[in-house]
Amino acid sequence: MFINQMQKINTLSEIGNFGKLTSPAQETKNGEAVFKDVLENAVKNVVETDNEVAKQQYLLATGQTDDVHNLTIAATKAQLSVDYMVQLRNRAMESYSELMRINF
Repeated sequence: MFINQMQKINTLSEIGNFGKLTSPAQETKNGEAVFKDVLENAVKNVVETDNEVAKQQYLLATGQTDDVHNLTIAATKAQLSVDYMVQLRNRAMESYSELMRINF
């Protein structure tokens, strides 16, 4: 967790720019994150953390490491990344359902 120094806000339009953690590759003309990129990053994160768990399991099973805590940490990270991706999917499905209920 990072603590940033407080900054003065001159106008109300600047409020929306504070606290955003998007990279330039994820920004559109309006400065909003593209959902596709966010979802792709979540899937990549799940794959990477799953590979890390498999690697730690292999190292522990073959006796190349005796640090069980590394496996536990990797498994927890993998579970959190899956939970994050599931929540993204749930929010997307809720949004889609809400859009389908709009009467035109």
